[in-house]
Amino acid sequence: MMHNKLKPFPSNFLWGASTSAYQTEGAWQEEGKGLSVIDVANHVEGVADFTVASDHYHRYKEDIALMAEMGLKAYRFSVAWTRIFPEGDGDLNEQGIAFYNRLINEIISYGMEPILTMYHFDLPQALEERGGWSNRDTVKAFSTYAETLFHFFGDRVFYWLTINEQNMIILHGESIGTSSQSEKNPQKDLYQQNHHMLIAQAEAMVICHEQLPEAKIGPAPNIAPIYPATSKPEDVLAADTYASIRNWLYLDVAVHGHYHPTAWAYLENKGYTPEMLSGDEDLLQRALPDFIAVNYYTSQTVAESRGDESDYSHTGDQHETVGEPGAYRGAVNPNLPKTDFGWEIDPVGFRTVLREVYNRYHLPIIVTENGLGAFDKLENDETVRDPYRIEFLDKHITHMQEAISDGVDVIGYCPWAAIDLISTHQGCSKRYGFIYVNREEFDLKDLRRIRKQSFYWYQKVIRTNGAVREYISLK
Repeated sequence: MMHNKLKPFPSNFLWGASTSAYQTEGAWQEEGKGLSVIDVANHVEGVADFTVASDHYHRYKEDIALMAEMGLKAYRFSVAWTRIFPEGDGDLNEQGIAFYNRLINEIISYGMEPILTMYHFDLPQALEERGGWSNRDTVKAFSTYAETLFHFFGDRVFYWLTINEQNMIILHGESIGTSSQSEKNPQKDLYQQNHHMLIAQAEAMVICHEQLPEAKIGPAPNIAPIYPATSKPEDVLAADTYASIRNWLYLDVAVHGHYHPTAWAYLENKGYTPEMLSGDEDLLQRALPDFIAVNYYTSQTVAESRGDESDYSHTGDQHETVGEPGAYRGAVNPNLPKTDFGWEIDPVGFRTVLREVYNRYHLPIIVTENGLGAFDKLENDETVRDPYRIEFLDKHITHMQEAISDGVDVIGYCPWAAIDLISTHQGCSKRYGFIYVNREEFDLKDLRRIRKQSFYWYQKVIRTNGAVREYISLK
């Protein structure tokens, strides 16, 4: 659909940016913090670990001041569970509470809206050693953790995200730091973990609405449009199957309180159906999100399954594969360019995703991740020129505005990332931020913050509420 004139962004639109705790904070064992699965994971050789990251823990005031200078209306960040409960449950770490109180107050002091992610991949290692999400007790630990966050920060935090990219944790857990606890039937165990996370999320949403009736809370999945490789009916069917498994399995439960029928049939066919306890269905029905947070980077393409190992195909830089023998086969989209790290660039797919999510669930949408990882370079004149990032974001913002003109209720846009951080597999070499952090993989240098070209561009986008997005030179 072509619009003669695009609708303007709402006057209260939340222009923001995002990070996560483990990728920015560093200070991995300071002031009572416990170990997470990220801290003990076997990181890719030759890639920096997360012990220092961007040193945001010590430099948060400088970072928040730069975000305010850029004009951010919102800052989406995550809390490290092990800063609050070093062992995942048990004794509360007051120093962790104090840090996030300082961080939240700093955000608010500049008039920015804090958007708090409760869980962004970094499960406490102590809970992992007790079975992780395979153990139903982790649901209780998460509920206690959520209630604690609401108690200490709920007077200032209005927007809450429950679990970041739960679908990626299940589909590609080993690349993130979580994996199955079962040697006998690992896939069934993963979907049991998934069910426990859905229950934990539901409990958190119920508690939030009881304790903070004015607050808003929602899930934060990674959603991709799934294209059939051809117009062949079998390819179209494969794409629908994969969309059910990758996207709607998670959101249907979160929003409607029941599993997507095609996804459930897939679980039954594979023998992966999770064990449900009495009361689970009732809880899922009572837990209603107020909005949906969407992380979007790329689309995916699949074809009819051949029923063997040839169905698996690499998807790019996250060491992940797409394909499920008997269900769908991973494919490449020849119509799309790729990033330096192998991800297909698809701004039109962004519009498609926003329409699909809103048409299915009729809930407001906050975009909480969207960005371009690239090999940014600090020039001799102390500038970082990233016109490729400006082009990427400009095209995605354009198609987000197209989606708004299509009738989609998008209330915020928080691209990845506010500052350079440590990518899960490419370390600090893969940069996403508007703000350059002066470090290399194993040379911390001075960790100076340097405004990139995209910093000044996004500053103007925000200042004009998205009306002006032309190329801008470095100051």
